[in-house]
Parts: sequence; C-alpha cells; structure tokens
Amino acid sequence: MSSFAAAQEVYAAGLIFARIGALLMLIPGYGEAVIPPRIRLAFALSFTLLMLPILSPAMPPVPGTVGGLAGGVIKELLVGLMVGGILRMFLSSLATAGEIVSLQTTLSFAQTAAPGQAQPSTSLSTFLGLMGIVLIMTTDLHHMFLGAVVKSYTVFPVTRDIPLADGAALAVQTLGRSFALGLQLAAPVVAFALIFNIAAGLVGRAMPQFQVFFVATPLMLLLGLSLFALTLGAAGMVWVDRYRDLISRFA
Repeated sequence: MSSFAAAQEVYAAGLIFARIGALLMLIPGYGEAVIPPRIRLAFALSFTLLMLPILSPAMPPVPGTVGGLAGGVIKELLVGLMVGGILRMFLSSLATAGEIVSLQTTLSFAQTAAPGQAQPSTSLSTFLGLMGIVLIMTTDLHHMFLGAVVKSYTVFPVTRDIPLADGAALAVQTLGRSFALGLQLAAPVVAFALIFNIAAGLVGRAMPQFQVFFVATPLMLLLGLSLFALTLGAAGMVWVDRYRDLISRFA
C-alpha cells in the first residue's frame, strides 16, 4: 500500500471516515432510511476524501498495536454516534407534537408507516416528521450539519478522551427540551380541546338526552385540525429557530 498512500494517511482517512460515517448515518436529511445505503456510503467516502487534506495534520500517529488501532477507530465511531444521535434526537419534538394533536383530535387511532422510523406512528406525526426534513433542506440547515461535522474536530479533538459526562448531559437536556417544544407546538390545540371538552361536558350535563359524543367528535376533529393548520407555519418557524440554536453548539 505504500506505493499509493503512506500508512499514516490510510490511518487518518480511516479515523475521519469512522466519525463522518457515523454522523451521516444519523443526521436528519442525509441519514434517512429512504436513501439507499450505497448513496450514503458514497457521500461519506467523498466527504472523507475532501476533508483528509485539512484534518490529516491533526490526526495522531499510527499506533504500534492492534488494540490501539481498534481503540482509535471505536472512539471516533462513538463521537460520531453521540453528535449524530443528539442532532437526530431533536426531531422527536415534531413527533411529540403530532402525537399530542392526534390525541386531542381523536386521530390517534389512525396509524401509518413513518419513513424515518421503524415503528408506525400517527398520521400527524408522520406528516410533521416529513415537514421537518423539508424545512431542514429549504432553510439550508443541512449546510450547518456539514459545518457541525467539521467543527466537531475542534469541539471533540481526536487526541482527547470522549467527554461522556458532557455528552450524556447534553443528550438529556436535548431530549427534555424536545418534549417541551413538542408540547409548546401543540399548545393551541391542547387549549382548544380543553375548552371544547368542558363546554361539551356542560352541554351533556344540561341536556342528558343530547347525543354529545356523535356531535362533539366531528366538531372536535374539524375545528382542531383547522386550528392546527392555522398555526402550522408559525410552529415550523419556531422549530427551525430552536434547531438552529442546537446546531450552532457544534457548528
């Protein structure tokens, strides 16, 4: 192999590919399951070759043992999975908002296959997940993803140990904020459903013969989805701004 590339260059390329490949496997947009694996692999290899001349001076020398070689590759894989998992975790805010709206509008019984998940979800969760991917691409957030890949070598240098405590704390904070954001995005529908259910309960109490269920369910579905459609644009912009703030920590 020395006639084509030095051992140091091969080792540096392997370390870069381990981190970039793990990141691209989880980053929203690039790492979706609907993208063929060969295309994702080709993109990871191309990105690795592109970054090799820039990052190779910061790469450590080739270890003298097989254990050190494997340890370096595994460490880079873990860093890539940690950063990519945190960026992917924020998408759960849209799934949470969709589930809450579905529960409030009685659509939670309808289950569809979500392309980005292995398990089925409600129709609104699937719709919001696809909307999130579209917003990422149309607002150029995917460019910030690539910047985060490069910046990760400054935040998490190859020569230092993995900050497991900091990574775990950031993951917990991201998951908590994602759930809170999902509840905030669905707050108008939740408030409407609360007022509507109280009013329907009062009507049923005042008129016991009135068929509240058959009248309230269609109205809840129609008015709830109408309110959700009216607030969808503002919710999407709020979600993009929060996601941009998260990515800026890495980029």
